[in-house]
Amino acid sequence: MLEAHLDPGRLGSDNAPGRERARRAPRWRAVRRPALLLLAILLLAACGPRAQNGPAQPAAQRPRSTATLRFLSPVPGAVVTGRTLHVRLELTGATITPETSTHLTPDRGHIHLILDGRVVSMSYGVEQTVQVTRGDHLLQAEFVATDHFPFNPRVVTSATVTVK
Repeated sequence: MLEAHLDPGRLGSDNAPGRERARRAPRWRAVRRPALLLLAILLLAACGPRAQNGPAQPAAQRPRSTATLRFLSPVPGAVVTGRTLHVRLELTGATITPETSTHLTPDRGHIHLILDGRVVSMSYGVEQTVQVTRGDHLLQAEFVATDHFPFNPRVVTSATVTVK
């Protein structure tokens, strides 16, 4: 014999618990199947060859650049005023190129400007302007290959700057 149960959400209802579950089941199945299919596709894509591609070449096989990079302005240890920092770099032994490519050469690339550990510019020139706040800052510049990954060893210069 079936017992009549009250659904706490709907007073006065005489729906049996099994009937309520049966009504919800097709809707759940309709959502579950596409969700499982999407999950399977994502897992397969994550295991595919593109997900395993890191840099164009492993670090041990990265090109070695003989380029050097240094700050002309601001000089390391400088105290500057204002909220805008004009950065000038000197790059010797290499050329800055606007192309992004996986054809790597040790004397062609881009410059990444890093302020307090965050890349603030990926530039194709040796002069850049960045916004700064008051306080001490670590400014770094790195000459990277045309694929935007570092040379081995890295071509980096650093300067601490105090903004008043």
